[in-house]
Amino acid sequence: MSRIELTETLKEDWNAWTAKRDKTAGDRLIEAYLPLVDYHVHRISIHLPKSVQIEDLRSHGLMGLYDALEKFDSSRELKFDTYASFRVRGAIIDGLRQEDWLPRSMRDKAKKIEQAMEAMEQKLGRNVSPQEVAHDLGMTVTDVTATLNESFFAHLLSVDEPTQESESKETYAQTIVDHKTPSPDEHIGKQADYEELAEAIRTLNEKEQLVLSLFYFEEFTLTEIGEVMELSTSRISQIHSKSVFKLQQKLTSSAG
Repeated sequence: MSRIELTETLKEDWNAWTAKRDKTAGDRLIEAYLPLVDYHVHRISIHLPKSVQIEDLRSHGLMGLYDALEKFDSSRELKFDTYASFRVRGAIIDGLRQEDWLPRSMRDKAKKIEQAMEAMEQKLGRNVSPQEVAHDLGMTVTDVTATLNESFFAHLLSVDEPTQESESKETYAQTIVDHKTPSPDEHIGKQADYEELAEAIRTLNEKEQLVLSLFYFEEFTLTEIGEVMELSTSRISQIHSKSVFKLQQKLTSSAG
């Protein structure tokens, strides 16, 4: 996608937003960057079931754009339209994971197919093919596979949803046994390690700090970081490797 042209008016809006969070300027910036939302909605919707509403995707994308505007640091070597694109795309995908997109009729059909598959597998003692299920139910193979695909997509589970086994509002996340929670002593030790690491990171130059921040905290890929910083992927890889090596040397010398 082509970049949003940074006109003089847009620059003025950015200055007003950055300096004092001017609401009018913020609204104009959102309007100016709406094509980013439409672009990613179109790209993502191509691979989704027809039951997914485009306006719902656009709503999630707008939330990502608002989030990008709030969190964008203009002092860093970042292009907002590239940065916002990752936020918009991520917000749409997160929204999809938290929603149930199947209409009732499709869910009933999927349940019917799943029950038939289970009954046939118990009877035959093996996995059954879509062709066998379609023949048993008097459906087409295309209908069976399409329904199962959409059902699989809609069952993407959010761990923040309430469990079905409990009458309380306990979520799936709360039922997962955490075997990795550190003891108080381990927590104190890790906190000291974090502080030492943060001190070491501050010794890196600005470009090295930015690459590490985008890679480990923003979870960008090296290619995406290259797009943001307008550098080649190989150059970003070099900066990343050099930064990690510097940190290893710094931490090793501190430990000694």
